Amino acid sequence: MKVSMKSDYSLRAVLDLASHSGEGPVQSADIAARQGIPEPYLEQLLTILRKAGLVKSVRGPQGGHLLARPPEQISVGEVIVAMEGSVAPMRCVEATDACSLSSTCAQRELWKEVNEATQKILDSTTIGSLLDREASRLRKTMYYI
Repeated sequence: MKVSMKSDYSLRAVLDLASHSGEGPVQSADIAARQGIPEPYLEQLLTILRKAGLVKSVRGPQGGHLLARPPEQISVGEVIVAMEGSVAPMRCVEATDACSLSSTCAQRELWKEVNEATQKILDSTTIGSLLDREASRLRKTMYYI
C-alpha cells in the first residue's frame, strides 16, 4: 500500500486537531503552519473530513475545526478511507468482475489477504494511540540540562 500525500496531510491535520483537543476550534491557518500543508489544499481536505463525519467546523471569528469524536474513537482507517475510498492493492479484491480471471486467480487471494491485514491494522489504530506514540517519542528525544 502506498499512502498518498492526500492521506498523509489528512492524518497530520487530524493528529494536529487531536493534539489541541479541548482547546476549542483550531484555525486552518494554524494547522497549515504547524504541519507544513498548503492552506488552500488543507481546506479541501478538511471539507472531505467534515463530510465523512470526522471533523466539525465552526464558523465565525472564533471559529475553526474540531474533531467530531474523541481521538480514541477515530481510526486511521476511517481517515484513509475518507480520502482514498479503499486500501485494496488491486481492483479485483473488491470488484470480482474487474477481471475475468478473478474466480480462479491465486494472486487475487494473496491481494485479498494483504488487504484484510492492512485494513485490520488501520482500523485498530486510533488517532489517540498515534498521539500517544508521538508524545512518547518526544519525551525520549528531550534533552535536560
